[in-house]
Amino acid sequence: MGRPVLNGILAAIGETPLVELGKVFPGLNSRVFAKIERFNPGGSVKDRSALGMLLRRIQDGQLVPGRSVVIESSSGNLAVGIAQICRYYGLDFICVVDAKTTQQNLALLHAYGAKPEVVVTPDPNTGEYLAARLERVRELVATVPGAYWPNQYSNPLNPQAHRDTMREIVETLDGKVDYLFAAVSTFGTLRGCSEYLREQGLDTTVVAVDAVGSRIFGQQGAPRLIPGHGASVPPALLDPDAADHVVHVSDIDCVVACRRLVLTEAVLAGGSSGATVAALKKFSDHITPGSNCVLIFPDGGDRYLDTIYSDQWVSSSFGEISHLWKQQKDSDS
Repeated sequence: MGRPVLNGILAAIGETPLVELGKVFPGLNSRVFAKIERFNPGGSVKDRSALGMLLRRIQDGQLVPGRSVVIESSSGNLAVGIAQICRYYGLDFICVVDAKTTQQNLALLHAYGAKPEVVVTPDPNTGEYLAARLERVRELVATVPGAYWPNQYSNPLNPQAHRDTMREIVETLDGKVDYLFAAVSTFGTLRGCSEYLREQGLDTTVVAVDAVGSRIFGQQGAPRLIPGHGASVPPALLDPDAADHVVHVSDIDCVVACRRLVLTEAVLAGGSSGATVAALKKFSDHITPGSNCVLIFPDGGDRYLDTIYSDQWVSSSFGEISHLWKQQKDSDS
C-alpha cells in the first residue's frame, strides 16, 4: 500500500526520519540516533513551532488574510517557517531580523513574499541584537493595524508543538529512549519534549545543549558566531527542571562536530545539530553502555555553507583548525 497523498505542503510538517548514526561515535557502546528535522518542508524543526503558533489562530479567526499582519523576531529558521505558512494562507508577514542574518535566509524570506526588517544596531546594554529586535517588534505591533505577534519566546504553543516531535521518537524506538540531547534557544523544543516524556512516565535523561556565552542558564554572556542555539536573554519559556543536565559547547566544538559528521556519516548538519554531537562527545563518560541516545538535529547544513562549511570563514574566525576533525577521523579509521 502506497503512502497517502498529503493535502497541501503544510501537511508534510512532522514525521521526520530517525536515522541511526553508526560511525561518528566508534568507541561508544551505545546506539546513537538523529531526528533529522531538515526534512520538514521549510527545512527545520521550527516549522513545527511556526505551525503550532499560527494554525490555531487561523482556525479561530484571529488571523484573517488581507487584514492580519504577522510580526515576529527571528534571524533564521523560524522566520522561514512562518513565511511559508503565511504565504500558504495569504497572510502578510513582517520579520524583524538583524545584521547577522544570512543573505540566503533573507533571499528565502523574499521568495515567500515576507517583508524583512533589518535591525542594524545591537542593544547598547548587552551588545546583542535580540533585545533590539524585540524592541522593534513591540514598536511595530503597537503601530501596524491588524498586527499579531506569535512571540516564540513565551508562547506555550511553541513547546506544545514539540510533544509530537518526542512522540514520534518514542514510538519509533518503542519507548526505549535513554538519553535525549536537544539544543536550547527559545526552550520550545526541549521543554515540549521533556513535558511529553514526563507525562508518559518515561525516565529518559534529558540533556540541554547550550552555547558557551549564552545567558540561558546564568552564564556570563559572550559573543557567539554560530546561530541556532543559545540566547543573550533567558527566554520566558525557560524551565530549568525540564533538563536533567546542561552541556555547554563552543563555536569551535560545533564546527568540528559538523565537519566530522560529514566525514563519517555524510550528514550535512547545521550548527545546532553539530552542537548536540559535540555535547554527546563531552557527556559520553556518563552514558550507560547499551543505551539509546537521541540527538535532535534542528536543521541542515545548506544554510551554513558560507560559514561552518567554508574553509576560508573557519580559518578567519578560528585560525587553522582543520586538523581537529581530520585527526578525529583518522583515529576512527
